[in-house]
Amino acid sequence: MSIESPDRVRAGRAPEAGESTTHFGFETVAESDKARRVARVFESVAPRYDLMNDLMSAGLHRLWKAFTVQIAGLRPGMRVLDVASGTGDLARAFAPRVEPGGLVVATDINGPMLEEGRARLLDAGVCVPALQCDAEQLPFADASFDRVSVAFGLRNMTHKERALAEFRRVLRPGGRLLVLEFSRPWEPLRPAYDWYSFQVLPRLGRLIAGDPDSYRYLAESIRKHPDQATLKQMMEQAGFTGVQWYNLSAGVVALHVGLRA
Repeated sequence: MSIESPDRVRAGRAPEAGESTTHFGFETVAESDKARRVARVFESVAPRYDLMNDLMSAGLHRLWKAFTVQIAGLRPGMRVLDVASGTGDLARAFAPRVEPGGLVVATDINGPMLEEGRARLLDAGVCVPALQCDAEQLPFADASFDRVSVAFGLRNMTHKERALAEFRRVLRPGGRLLVLEFSRPWEPLRPAYDWYSFQVLPRLGRLIAGDPDSYRYLAESIRKHPDQATLKQMMEQAGFTGVQWYNLSAGVVALHVGLRA
């Protein structure tokens, strides 16, 4: 698959008068246009996504995900939904922990990312159902899963409140939601973190993936995502109880966990 040019990734129409708007990185865009533009970003980065994750985080993303797996508290027979599964790291780690008798379902709104994830899962000898769908309109019955996870995907969703409500709907009573996402780092780190995000990251994107603009968008989207306390409040408003977060790497990433009462 060819890499999208930066102009195509960033191209979009201006919102019309009276039209609902949202953010695409630091841009204000029509709500109806955001999903298409986010899709182009991930179509562009899919072939080099894992390599870029390793380079961007110095491999730390693997430790963040391993911590998430531990906190998930999985047992044989459980049913797990991995939303925005991407290249399938969490789904691959979850699968053996719910055997025998359990099930892991991987979903992503983006077809190329889902294809990358399915291929990597099969290469690892892991076979899980993979479904392309919108996290804001999940095609599953109420109370279908014991755990729902979303890693580095919530910030790209247009209506986060709708997605959180859907996660709660498909969870069984006593089920657990795990949201792993970039967040607000420790204050003294922010100048260096900003410099890395807006100076180094786009250059890595140009060198490795031939696409600096997609990685500039990813850096911008992190800044527009709710901080730790705000996301906790959003989860509580969606009906989750006992919500707590774990700051990882000095708050560069946070894992939020909430229970479905």
